[in-house]
Amino acid sequence: DIAFTQMCLETGFLTYNGNVKSHQNNFAGLGAINKDENGECFPDIQTGVRAHIQHLKAYGSKRNLFSDLVDSRFRFVKRGSALTIYDLTGKWASDKEYALKLEDLLSRLFFIRNQIAFRESLGIY
Repeated sequence: DIAFTQMCLETGFLTYNGNVKSHQNNFAGLGAINKDENGECFPDIQTGVRAHIQHLKAYGSKRNLFSDLVDSRFRFVKRGSALTIYDLTGKWASDKEYALKLEDLLSRLFFIRNQIAFRESLGIY
């Protein structure tokens, strides 16, 4: 859920209005550290998603990866330094409200998911 909401936030719900463009397959703004940096490019969607997940894992854990490293920025992360979304502020993004934006998107996602589950429990589709 966190990776999905990050993708929504970082890409503007896949509109790519910032430095990173859709052809880069970069769903997390990896490497787009300022206005002059376009960010990392990945050869395909799967690799871009894997890089995003690996980068999140770098912040959230010190455990080894299960697959080959594709995130070239992995080495810059202090492993295990962001155990919650609130810890990502100032690390993943410089936006002081980064965690609050993620929290808002997560709460909307959970609300919609709960609405769907409730409707399904009533037989309303």
